Amino acid sequence: MKTKRILASVAAVGTSVLVLSGCALPYQSEVIEGTSISVAWNDIASEFNSASASGNNVANSIPLYISNSGFNYYNATPELLLQEQFGTYEKTSDEPLTVKYTINDAVKWSDGVAVDGADMLLSWVAGFGFFKDADDQYLFLHAAPRDDLASTIPTVDGKSLEFVYDKAYVDWEINFGVGVSAHGTVMMAYPEITDAAEAKAKLIEAVMTGDEAWLKPVADAWNTGYQMTDATAADTDPTTGAAKNLFLSNGPYRIEEVVADSFVTLVANPLYTWGPSPKYERITIREIADPTAAVQAVDNGDVQVASGQPTADLLALVQGLENGSFEGGDEAAYEHVDLTFNNGGPFDPATYDGDAAKALAVRQAFLLTIPRDQILDTIIKPLNPNAVLRNSLLTIPGSPNYDAIVAANGSDFYSGTDAERVEKATGILSEAGISTPIDVKFWYPTGNVRRQQELELIQANSLKAGFNVIDTSEPDWEFTDPSIYEINPHDAVIFAWSSTSLAITGNDQQYGTGKPSNFQDYSNTTVDENLSALETELDPAKQVELQTAVEAALWGDAASLPIFQFPGLTWWDNGTTGVVNNPLSPNYFWNYWEWAPAAAAQ
Repeated sequence: MKTKRILASVAAVGTSVLVLSGCALPYQSEVIEGTSISVAWNDIASEFNSASASGNNVANSIPLYISNSGFNYYNATPELLLQEQFGTYEKTSDEPLTVKYTINDAVKWSDGVAVDGADMLLSWVAGFGFFKDADDQYLFLHAAPRDDLASTIPTVDGKSLEFVYDKAYVDWEINFGVGVSAHGTVMMAYPEITDAAEAKAKLIEAVMTGDEAWLKPVADAWNTGYQMTDATAADTDPTTGAAKNLFLSNGPYRIEEVVADSFVTLVANPLYTWGPSPKYERITIREIADPTAAVQAVDNGDVQVASGQPTADLLALVQGLENGSFEGGDEAAYEHVDLTFNNGGPFDPATYDGDAAKALAVRQAFLLTIPRDQILDTIIKPLNPNAVLRNSLLTIPGSPNYDAIVAANGSDFYSGTDAERVEKATGILSEAGISTPIDVKFWYPTGNVRRQQELELIQANSLKAGFNVIDTSEPDWEFTDPSIYEINPHDAVIFAWSSTSLAITGNDQQYGTGKPSNFQDYSNTTVDENLSALETELDPAKQVELQTAVEAALWGDAASLPIFQFPGLTWWDNGTTGVVNNPLSPNYFWNYWEWAPAAAAQ
């Protein structure tokens, strides 16, 4: 079961990647025995494979980021930094684009098993959507499978994996990494296999020979086996070792305990001997959905660091902390409303006997009634007086290409005051012969105070044009889980796409036809073709042309409406040092290894 969250995305927030590297030093643990820190987030993890379709969200990715290493990461600038203590990668050929990844000898899973090519191979077959069943459905339900990027099985050699891209993919450097463990996943699927080397060997053999029958249980374990709401690392099945396999990590921490809707505790991994050393022995991530309560928790000393979707009242509370500090700024996430095209609701052409023009008119009219100005003025500007409406689905205000794209993407259709847009919406419905009232089932994650406020404003304003907005909210984001709903039952949903990188590609996962994160069943061949072309385009001017063409189609189809860029707010008590916010996800968690008790830092 999924829980309330901001979905993670590799949506574009820039056009360049800066790669830096430092000198590796011998590892020396700086963990201070007996120390612990509690931090707050608005949700708690419920799945420990964040690459799966059901696990792809920020809440799930945070403990995995803390407990696992990787080839690179983003700092707060943000710049892409290499983690050469973990492993290295290099292009071994430009034509065709060929990349080789190698894991360092010291890197092990928390059960002592080496991280190697088998682990990367599992990540590769899932991420590149290599295997499909008889119904042409992906065997591994990855959140963003890219079966169009690489179609030749990699070469596995010990701790190295080398593979060829089918095209010169511009974002190759941030497209691949190690996910969940190969031996742990295999042993979840086949409990009779108890030897890690055997599990790895059987996986490699099955992939190389195309044994899909053997791989099916492995895929099932990868897809849903990492879903867990209550467990401890010691709480394992003596036969299957399920919890142990589920919580395997290859980084500074390992997961110690999970309590549903409450907390996840991580403890320093004694086998970690590479990369930067953390300072705290334990980190507990606590779920505090109400940011006001999170401020009180820091004030009381119950948690040391917290973050939340700010309001003017929340900012005032944070500013009033007597023994605390805070940092604000825009995040690489934006609020938007998506409309569903295939659920038999008001935005589905099937509702009008296949009349796509009528469905378009209703979509346009509804999006026009969303009071973006009022939302911005009453909810966001008290936090950021310079906030502006976001009028691009692919780029953020202030980025190099934003103005050029907005000038030509058709977003001016939704210009004017809130009152003028309501009048325009009423005229569109009348001209299309659509009678009112029109029921719209609207979802937001229950418990999110700011989105509840947004919904109330939307309900009041949309009613003026004849839309009856019905609150169908629930807290678990069930519409994103295909095992629960094959078709989104909500007509409109409001949430944020949160960027994890500076990639210029990746938007296909939410707008591409049939993609796993396209929860609205939107489909447009122009969008598909231009997003595909963008993946190999190195000319910045042509990249802008392609992005503009994509946006023109999205705005023209009235598929989605951006509202504002997220204002961020992080606060912490003065007994903690090293807290620095990052606009990219995982936000303030990005440098957890630098967190330290103030007394130890003196």
